[in-house]
Amino acid sequence: MRHLKSRRKLGRKSSHRDALLANMVVSLITHNRIKTTLAKAKVVRPFAEKIVTLGKKGTLHHRRLAIAKLGQVEAVRKLFSDIAPKFKDRQGGYTRITKLGPRNSDSALEAFIEWVDIFVNEPTEPKAKEGKKAEATVGATGEAKESKEPKAEKKPAKKATKEKSE
Repeated sequence: MRHLKSRRKLGRKSSHRDALLANMVVSLITHNRIKTTLAKAKVVRPFAEKIVTLGKKGTLHHRRLAIAKLGQVEAVRKLFSDIAPKFKDRQGGYTRITKLGPRNSDSALEAFIEWVDIFVNEPTEPKAKEGKKAEATVGATGEAKESKEPKAEKKPAKKATKEKSE
């Protein structure tokens, strides 16, 4: 019988399961939404919410605990600076699971797990610069001024063609 057995094992050993959950929470932090099976989403939810609670506390000790559980410093940095402050007034329930239906290949039930109050389509990483743009400089008064440098346009180089002499 399963009385008082609260942990779902997902068919894995404990070290494999812990690594799986940590990687899924890192992906959730990085991308704000992940698509997975329903069983994994239900297991990831309490782990992710405990990590957000560590982020809300914000002390050095809690940051080190989060790094120990997740294993990736950049994800913890984003959690503590971006995600946890958005949930400071919320008392729990930071994630949402949306059921999608069965997968075509093996009929496993799929689901999205995502943050509740964070807009999912926000850009998660800064985009690469596209050419040289007008840069803003700060003047003596503290106001941003646009630089008036002319934009250099690149012309495509002409390819040298060889003429056939016959």
